[in-house]
Amino acid sequence: MDTLRFLLERRADIAAQTVEHVFLVAVSITIAVLIGVPLGILLTRKPSLASPVMGFAGVMQTVPSLALFGFLIPIPFIGGIGNTTAIVALVLYALLPLLRNTYAGVQSVEPSVVEAGRGMGMTDLERLRIIEIPLSLPTILAGVRIATVNAIGLATIAAAVGAGGLGNSIFRGLSMVDSRLILAGAVPAAALALVADGLLGRLERWLGWDR
Repeated sequence: MDTLRFLLERRADIAAQTVEHVFLVAVSITIAVLIGVPLGILLTRKPSLASPVMGFAGVMQTVPSLALFGFLIPIPFIGGIGNTTAIVALVLYALLPLLRNTYAGVQSVEPSVVEAGRGMGMTDLERLRIIEIPLSLPTILAGVRIATVNAIGLATIAAAVGAGGLGNSIFRGLSMVDSRLILAGAVPAAALALVADGLLGRLERWLGWDR
C-alpha cells in the first residue's frame, strides 16, 4: 500500500517521464523503419550486400547498450548529452530485426506469384508495390514489433546520457537505494512494452488473416 500511495503521489512526474519515453521510442523506431525497411528491400535486389549489411547490424546488437552510448558521446553532431545520442543508439539497435524481417518477408513471397506479375507485364517496382510488400507486411510488422519492444526497454538506459524518460526514476532509485523510485520507472516501462507488444501483435495477426 505504501508503494502504491507513493506511485499515486508521483503520478504527474511518472506521466511526464512516460511522455518523454514514448517520444524517444517513437522517433527512433520511425527513423529505423525509414532506414531499415527500404534497405531490407534493397538487399533482396542486391544479395551480395546482404551479408555485410546484416553483419554490421548484428554487431550493433552485440555491443552493450551503455558501451554504445559511451562510444557515441564523443562523436561530433550525433554525440553529446541528450536525446540525439539516445535516438541514434536506439536506431542502431532497431535496425537488425527490421532488416532481417523485411529481407526474409520479401524473399518468402512465392516465386510463382512474382513470376505471374512479371508475365502480366509488371515492372520490378510494380511487382514490389502490388505483390511483394503487401504479402510480406505481416513479417515486416513482426520486425517492427520486436524493435519497438526492445527500444522501450533500452530507452530506460537513455537517462544515463541525459535523455530523460522513465530511466530517470530507475537510476535515481538505484543511487538512493529506493525501491519505490525504481518501481516508478520500471512498472510504467513494463506496461508500455506490454501494450506495444499487444497492439502490434494484434495488427500483425490481422494482416496475416487478411492475406
